[in-house]
Amino acid sequence: MFVVTVETSKRDPRQVRCLNDSCGIGRGEDNLIMLQGWNIAREHALIRAAHDGVHIEVLSGRAPVSVNGDRVKDRHGPLHRDDTVLIGDYRLRVATESASGPEPAAVSHSHVMVPQPVSAEAEADNARAAHAAASILSQNTDMLLWRQRVHSALVKQMDLRRVDVHGMSDDELRAKTGALIDEIIQREFSDLPASIDRSRLAKEVLDEAIGLGPLEDLISDDSVTEIMVNRADEIFVERAGRIERSPVIFTSDKAVLSVIERIVAPLGRRIDESSPMVDARLLDGSRVNAVIPPVALRGPSLSIRKFSKRKMTGQDLLDFGSCNAEMLEFIEVAVREKKNIVVTGGTGSGKTTLLNILSNFIPDHERIVTIEDAAELKLTQPNLVSMEARPANLEGKGQIAIRDLVRNSLRMRPDRIVVGECRGGEALDMLQAMNTGHEGSLTTAHANTPRDALSRLEVMVLMSSMDLPISVVREQIASAIDLIIHQRRFPCGSRKITHICEVTGLESGTIQTQDIFVFRGREQGGAGGKVRGSFSATGAVPEFYEELAERGVSVDLSIFTLKEQAVA
Repeated sequence: MFVVTVETSKRDPRQVRCLNDSCGIGRGEDNLIMLQGWNIAREHALIRAAHDGVHIEVLSGRAPVSVNGDRVKDRHGPLHRDDTVLIGDYRLRVATESASGPEPAAVSHSHVMVPQPVSAEAEADNARAAHAAASILSQNTDMLLWRQRVHSALVKQMDLRRVDVHGMSDDELRAKTGALIDEIIQREFSDLPASIDRSRLAKEVLDEAIGLGPLEDLISDDSVTEIMVNRADEIFVERAGRIERSPVIFTSDKAVLSVIERIVAPLGRRIDESSPMVDARLLDGSRVNAVIPPVALRGPSLSIRKFSKRKMTGQDLLDFGSCNAEMLEFIEVAVREKKNIVVTGGTGSGKTTLLNILSNFIPDHERIVTIEDAAELKLTQPNLVSMEARPANLEGKGQIAIRDLVRNSLRMRPDRIVVGECRGGEALDMLQAMNTGHEGSLTTAHANTPRDALSRLEVMVLMSSMDLPISVVREQIASAIDLIIHQRRFPCGSRKITHICEVTGLESGTIQTQDIFVFRGREQGGAGGKVRGSFSATGAVPEFYEELAERGVSVDLSIFTLKEQAVA
């Protein structure tokens, strides 16, 4: 019996206990020590116990196997506890176990450290901490091993019984699969160690078999806003705007691919080598993007952007410190008075969430048409039509682009058109809709600043294959767009509306703008590393507010008074 410690810079160390005379190393699911990477073979190497100790044998693979820097051609041994086996990005150490415990570590004479006196109490605390850490690591490794075994047995049983999963409802499939897993654990794995929680093991196998595997717990965790699967054993999550590594992993690339197929299949979308990228959504509306080989070099990759389960309101913007009360009042009036608004910002800045909040201010009596690439908007108005673009089929036909939907929406008698995001030629159709009686339309666009947003809109209009002079394009933009609301995600994770900008017209061939509200911040200041700054009005009064005042509409012009409101 021997223990292999597997280390890599991409995840925490793990220990694998081999109870037999040998254990395999590689990408294949049959290996006790599973490694990931394009240069790791399915059966890469073998660690085998012999009469004189433990040896390592090279089977195949592009990544060389070396021991203490010396490449192994065929076989090397016996291995000592202080030997380092290097395979690709992985470092392995092997320790044999006897009745008296693990083999003692050899003494390295190159770095001799003089032991310092340690109190008995401190020594006991250190021992307890080390034992607890080793126990947790061992439990996680053992759980992963048993999960692989039970899942493999489940697949075999379902094949033998010819279970028709396609003819079952989700609830029926979950119930029958859960019962089969319990039966398998009771019949074939009655010798489970006491450290393995049977109910937890059954849940993890069920999630991987018919659910989203280890992602199920992350999706149910309300504190997680984004899930990023870089590869099977490398998952990151975003909490409170900060990205951190998650301890959960998939058992293999095949398990990740199964989850991706499970997501896209009900939507009528496909993902394979000929179409290795796909946009989709979960049942709760969370946005999904998946990429598989040959485009993804390290294995299938998955990104899930979760959205709040409850309806977000303007009060949430105040609670999160994304704007102040004056800005929120202005935004609400602008939407109600049918101003054309473009929400801009970088990736992950919260544009879609802000667009959802703005949509709440649209009166219930108006007819709204929403158009998206992957449905994310959650409007609650009664007179609502939601449309989603469709990719091409296997023959490359049947594609319905956002631009087609924007043009079609003009025939649906909408009061407002809401486009989830403008990325290309549909920007021209959106501008034309704004200029032809569909005031109050909303959309988003990627940009670093409001001025950059105008330049991007020019480029997107030129992508429409219409040979238009740049002067005409700028006239369309200046006459169609009333406001640009720019949101930014700061390094500390907080998201704030940094500019509310009015488009005032065209002068000397340049689109003129003026800031109405701005956020002036100093990054990484304040308690907890949060950005410190203030929201302030610039003193400029938008033209449409003056028109409202002249019409007798009750508006508060004092919100534009030049003043600052500090933000903690």
